[in-house]
Amino acid sequence: MAPEDDALAALAKALAHPARIRILRLLLATPGCIGGDIVEAVGLAQSTVSEHLRLLRAAGIIRGRIDGPRICYALNPGALEPLSTFLGSLVPPERDVCCLPGAREAA
Repeated sequence: MAPEDDALAALAKALAHPARIRILRLLLATPGCIGGDIVEAVGLAQSTVSEHLRLLRAAGIIRGRIDGPRICYALNPGALEPLSTFLGSLVPPERDVCCLPGAREAA
């Protein structure tokens, strides 16, 4: 297995929860969002949101900056580019013949 496969899998795993998707949508709409605002917007317990933020940070998808007693979070530009490129490569051109059984007969 190639090292880039591990990296792609780690990015996909970090995105694999609806709460993390909500957090990313929130950060996209309001860059520099404060942790407490995220808790209110997501509607989960502080400890649960903190764990989701930790996983997103560990995957490099978001960054956190300490600002006094608060942490400001923002998306990490370009962090998802490798995953986006890979997913885009999985979409075959329309001219490709499907490899499902019976597809050649229907074509």
